[in-house]
Amino acid sequence: MALVYPNRYVGGIANIGLQHIYAEINSLDNYICERFYWDVFSGTKSVESGTPLKEFDIALFSLQYEEDYFKAIKIIKESEFTGLKVAGGPCVMENPLPLVELFDYFYFGEVDGDVTNLIKACEKGEETEYLVKAERIGGEKVKVRKADLSTHLQTQIVGSGAYGECYLLEVGRGCKRACSFCIVRQIYSPCRWRDVKLLLEIAEGAKKFVDKVALVAPSVTDHPKAKELIASLIDMGFLVSPSSVRADTLDEELVELLSRGGLESLTIAPEAGSERMRRLLRKGISEEDVLNAASLAAKHGIEKVKMYFMVGLPGESHEDVRAIVELVDRVKKLVPRVSVSINPLVPKPHTPLQWEPFGGIDDVKAGMKALKEKIRFLKKELGRKGASVSAESAESFAIQTILSRGNKEVGRAIAENNFRLRDFYAYLGRIEEDEDLPWDFIDHGYSKSRLLKEYERLKSLIS
Repeated sequence: MALVYPNRYVGGIANIGLQHIYAEINSLDNYICERFYWDVFSGTKSVESGTPLKEFDIALFSLQYEEDYFKAIKIIKESEFTGLKVAGGPCVMENPLPLVELFDYFYFGEVDGDVTNLIKACEKGEETEYLVKAERIGGEKVKVRKADLSTHLQTQIVGSGAYGECYLLEVGRGCKRACSFCIVRQIYSPCRWRDVKLLLEIAEGAKKFVDKVALVAPSVTDHPKAKELIASLIDMGFLVSPSSVRADTLDEELVELLSRGGLESLTIAPEAGSERMRRLLRKGISEEDVLNAASLAAKHGIEKVKMYFMVGLPGESHEDVRAIVELVDRVKKLVPRVSVSINPLVPKPHTPLQWEPFGGIDDVKAGMKALKEKIRFLKKELGRKGASVSAESAESFAIQTILSRGNKEVGRAIAENNFRLRDFYAYLGRIEEDEDLPWDFIDHGYSKSRLLKEYERLKSLIS
């Protein structure tokens, strides 16, 4: 069995889902699983033994990001792999239609605890409730599997990944928030939390291997006992790195704990500079929350704050964009180092904003032009304020949008190495509300009518 992550090692080794799959397969008799990463042997040979991918029987591809489609195709072609190809991960749960000509099977949902059933079905050429043959994708409704979180992976590979060299503790899945742009709430619902006692038992077993743990969840500090968990881990002698925190959950006690746990940089995501745009995004974070988080960070010796913002929102004005500069400037007066990430909004499937055009303007070309101008403006103005700025190109996020919204036509262009952005501008435009969507067949447990009602309420904020 080959476990293929068509992206960098630092992200793959920090993925608890991949750790689960690897451990489950290698616990079975007569099976060996080895790992493949894009930046190790170009994804064509395994990390463990350097064995070529083409010598494996089955390859499981974990697709976390739309851009990984291009890397996955390159790995398959360059390795000359002819075995069974199975794809899973959030991109499959989002919309697998652009991938149907590249893979033999698709797995919908959280696979941990179900790996044995997946493998047995593939070997027999069968399907399960969550494993579907590629030729049948897009027809009947497919249910998405939700894993049981009453247990936790006990043994894992410790590598130098996105959180440094550490043990991964997955505190929960899903999100209780209702951000209008985020796909997590829909595809990982319901929000589930692991018991603190269980997490501490796993950490106790990890003490002899590492001195740092990474707490993993869409919003770690939303865990009802986050403070108790962090305090206990610190008392056990661990450094603690949360994968994400929300500014509105930070108070004196929590920031002090995070500082004691070795946190050197605080990451917060206001997503928008103005209160008007934050209401549209249903972020639930006020400017006061952001400034309070920065002030507490500075007070407790955390000298760096990283902030995430989006542009290209529906109804966004120049004043809304300038509000990003003003908010960052206020934060910069509280902490010495501020870095800012600026990205265009991707109107993701399964979200209330999925019907909106990329760039926030019905004329897609005008929207692309406006996006580029906003990004240039922010880079210039934020640089003047002394913040470091990173921003992906508008084109790269347009491609993400096309791949997330696409169908088999998009997939054929990718497979034939003939994908050109200008050929697929139609996928960037506004989607009519009564239109059948390529991803309607995926049953995540929510109703499309509910999303439409949410979208209608949001439209009243745009006008």
